[in-house]
Amino acid sequence: MGARKKITVVGAGNVGATAAHWLAAKELGDVVLVDIVEGVPQGKALDLAQAAPVEGFDVHMIGANNYDQTDNSDVVIITAGLARKPGMSRDDLLKTNADIVSKVVDEVVRRSSNTILIIVSNPLDAMCQVALRRSGFPKHRVIGMAGVLDSARMRCFLAEALDVSVENVTAFVLGGHGDTMVPLPRYSTCAGIPITELLPKEKIDAIVKRTAGGGAEIVSLLKTGSAYYAPSAAAVEMTESILKDKKKILPCAAYLEGEYGINGLYVGVPCKLGARGLEQIIEINLTAEERIALHKSASAVQELVDVLGI
Repeated sequence: MGARKKITVVGAGNVGATAAHWLAAKELGDVVLVDIVEGVPQGKALDLAQAAPVEGFDVHMIGANNYDQTDNSDVVIITAGLARKPGMSRDDLLKTNADIVSKVVDEVVRRSSNTILIIVSNPLDAMCQVALRRSGFPKHRVIGMAGVLDSARMRCFLAEALDVSVENVTAFVLGGHGDTMVPLPRYSTCAGIPITELLPKEKIDAIVKRTAGGGAEIVSLLKTGSAYYAPSAAAVEMTESILKDKKKILPCAAYLEGEYGINGLYVGVPCKLGARGLEQIIEINLTAEERIALHKSASAVQELVDVLGI
């Protein structure tokens, strides 16, 4: 691998492999796809490499069962872990995925001590906490992918309801990734116009409810897996903002130290992402009701962290 940026994706399941696809298609850098299952990352990397002449992207794709070729990665996207099955809560995954994420972080950090970690594994907010503790990294280099996905789901539903381009719609989601997320309709807009002026309250409420259950809706439809196109695209949008130093403001899971009145927890808030990773947490004024909802969301994350004893 040469002078291009280097991105490692850990986990070559649906989310990881699709992330590798988006990364390659956008030519963000050379991609190393790592998975414990022999042949799978190698096969998927080779398949993607063979798509390059058709799609016209020049990046190297490497598949591996160990971490030796991940050295000096600029960004590492961690998707490894068990996927949710129907009827399974994110919390059921807790301890198993904490063990998996710990092992992954150990391997990654040993070879890429200056990398930026983007965590996708569920339950997301708790896995970020595991990665932060395990890596010993500063908080600006361990970021969780949650809000970009949640707000994308909300934008999708809003654009459909308004019959407008998805590009016109911005949506705002705070809080934990899961059933306790806090969508903020008054900060959500269509071409700069607050959606509260364009849609009736009951329609917005229905969209908010559907957004909170967005992941579960897809799990119930697929029956044998969970979402992967949108989650991987969301992780890649974060990666792009970091590698290109775009300084996009995106909702991400960030380690809070007093912001929003929350201390020592990963919670979804608006973040500026640039070359240093998480460069700024944006604090906005919340109504009393929104603040209560955000703190309730944080409490749900705290419960998981307490179970893990971290």
